[in-house]
Amino acid sequence: MLANLINTHIKEYRKQIVLIVVLQLVAQAASLYIPTMNARIIDQGILDNNPNVVMMYGAIMLVASIVQVAGQIWAVYLAADCAMGMGRNIRASIMKKVFAFSAREMREFGAPSLITRTTNDVQQIQTLVLMSLAMLVAAPLMMAGGVIMALRSNPQLSLVIAVCVVVLVAGIGLVMVYATPLFKRMQSSIDELNRVVREQLTGIRVIRAFVREPYEAQRFATINGEVRDIGTGIGHTMAMMMPYMFFMMNISQVVLFWYAVTPVNNGQLPIGELTAFTTYLIQILLSVMMSTMLLALLPRAIVSAERIQAVLRTEPSILPPTTPITQLVSPGTLAFDQVTFAYPGAEAPVLQDISFSLQPGETLAVIGSTGSGKSSLVNLVPRLFDVTEGAIRLGGVDVRDLDPALMATTLSIVPQQGYLFSGTIASNLRYGNPDASDEALNRALAIAQAHQFIDDLDHPISQGGTNVSGGQRQRLSIARAIVANPDVYLFDDAFSALDTVTDANLREALNTQLPGATKVIVAQRVATIKDADHIMVLEAGHIVGFGRHTQLLEQCAQYREIVESQQDAGVGA
Repeated sequence: MLANLINTHIKEYRKQIVLIVVLQLVAQAASLYIPTMNARIIDQGILDNNPNVVMMYGAIMLVASIVQVAGQIWAVYLAADCAMGMGRNIRASIMKKVFAFSAREMREFGAPSLITRTTNDVQQIQTLVLMSLAMLVAAPLMMAGGVIMALRSNPQLSLVIAVCVVVLVAGIGLVMVYATPLFKRMQSSIDELNRVVREQLTGIRVIRAFVREPYEAQRFATINGEVRDIGTGIGHTMAMMMPYMFFMMNISQVVLFWYAVTPVNNGQLPIGELTAFTTYLIQILLSVMMSTMLLALLPRAIVSAERIQAVLRTEPSILPPTTPITQLVSPGTLAFDQVTFAYPGAEAPVLQDISFSLQPGETLAVIGSTGSGKSSLVNLVPRLFDVTEGAIRLGGVDVRDLDPALMATTLSIVPQQGYLFSGTIASNLRYGNPDASDEALNRALAIAQAHQFIDDLDHPISQGGTNVSGGQRQRLSIARAIVANPDVYLFDDAFSALDTVTDANLREALNTQLPGATKVIVAQRVATIKDADHIMVLEAGHIVGFGRHTQLLEQCAQYREIVESQQDAGVGA
């Protein structure tokens, strides 16, 4: 899974990878050549008191060192470019998939986990690829070259290398077996930590309002402590590797010198050759150490790859049409034809047998008790969910067959919780129409009754619109929908944060300034909807009343009850 993910997203860098291998090969060949030159300097230059030999082989060693350093630097530079580019490609693939997700898939993964997978998990794979290209390519070359040169130097002493490598690899393997489950727990804990932090930052006002700071601090401390404990366990486990590797390196040299005493005393093994052999031994063990350092990254990268692939393999439950319709039959119309909808895994439908039709310029108001299915009805039109049974037709075309680009220009939705992006008022209003003029923006602000508090289109907006009030945020969201100039507007309880005067002025402006637009208004206040062309009363997902205000007062007990309750509460109807 890890190899497949890397191979898929690093294809464009294959030529660079080939060049990296060549550079590493040249660098390691130069590195392996240096001990041989050193041995000749000792045996033929120093011991024979021949300065010319020392100078000649010293110059060759200098050139070899320069070649090694240059090759290594260039290889690391290219490796960083490959790893970072691959990380960019993986993040792009994740976000492309996430943008195609419906609300169902978003709920399944959760925003905190998707953030972790896009950032931390990708970083783990980037680090592995960078270290692999910079070190792992060099390690086998160094090991193979070291073994060949050691065998050429002294086959008998090469057995010491074989035994030391086997013992070293066995010990490191035990460490990795113990560390792998810890890495899996670490990624899950990071997900949970992100979830808690996101909840607390988003709900900071609620936390302060209910004086729950101590409780939330304890909740954060619990998960934060869990991450610390797992990280500490990983640190303790991995910390054993370096002392163990250096211990084996030192022991192997001691054993090597112990076995070399007799050949050296007998003159069978020159001092220079022993020095070269010792250097090859260190190079071989260093290559094993480099490989094991990468093995330390491998378990966490495997876990991260599994989590990323889980996102990339998930097919959206709502797919665009294979042959999209790009022309509306009757622009501005909206019809529900015996629509039934149930959330995935739900025992009962949240909407059942919903039918109505709207002509251009008509306004439908939807009212009902909490949980009656009002927001679900609105969310079905832009295909945040797909109907379970029946059909929804926008402009005379089933929304499941409609080209998504055409739907975006035909339909605008204002959600219950207006969300603004960091930037300016102008950049937020142009979100649905990037080419809109300042005149169009000011017109939309005037219709949405937002011109009262706007004196500069370049006024900065913080992330989420937290530097404006809830009512101002809703009016800016409405203005953003108006700038898009669609045929159909969906207002999902978008007037709830407005005072009654602003609410009335806004509805009047919508009727006079956008007379040809079809509007669906979900609301709780009867005053907001009583002038609508049609009023739909929902109860437990069923239509229990449909008509105008005066008709429903006479014919629909549920609507009459809502009106009377608001009159008693002084809300006004």
